[in-house]
Amino acid sequence: MTDTLEYNTERQRLIIPEYGRHIQKMIDYAVAIEDRDERNKVARAIIGVMGNLNPHLRDVPDFQHKLWDQLFIISDFQLDVDSPFPRPERELLEQKPDPLGYPQNHPKYRFYGNNIKRMIDVCNSWEESDLKEGLKFTIANHMKKSFLNWNKDTVEDEVIFEHLYELSDGKINLAKWDEDLSDSDDLMRGKSKYSGKTGQKSNRNNKNNNNRNKKRY
Repeated sequence: MTDTLEYNTERQRLIIPEYGRHIQKMIDYAVAIEDRDERNKVARAIIGVMGNLNPHLRDVPDFQHKLWDQLFIISDFQLDVDSPFPRPERELLEQKPDPLGYPQNHPKYRFYGNNIKRMIDVCNSWEESDLKEGLKFTIANHMKKSFLNWNKDTVEDEVIFEHLYELSDGKINLAKWDEDLSDSDDLMRGKSKYSGKTGQKSNRNNKNNNNRNKKRY
């Protein structure tokens, strides 16, 4: 009896484990059929069984195409049947995707983030207008808020203007304008308000804990 036992380490590797070993054995059986008509008939029956695993999708054309592609993939591209869809290619399946383009690796001011540099580049590409001037000050205010999140302290507008001038390669110079940036308290008000709520909630929880510890007579 022990001679008939099968261990997973001794079995054939499952190409698509989600379908299980029975589906793979059915496809291996279809590959071994010599009569083409019979092989086509068995292949369509296997597609029906595979579709039953997702009955709400089995009649969708795109899903049918996916099932036929997976049928050929599970057969290791050895199954020769008439498919209603173009057969997948092994080379295309095994083709590695192109590497993703990564953002700036070592920004000088990391606390501003890479999106600030993209916003500055977009601003530089615009023609001079009131809208562009508004975008400049919006970027500067966002930089000031990011600086305050990192430094937890106040910062002079001249520091932000200097950083913006440097990051824009000298194309954005707000130091020549008389307009000031938003106050630090206004920029951090939302965070302070949230922190206040958290503190109130914490105090309320502590109060409830203290009440639970009191003896009641």
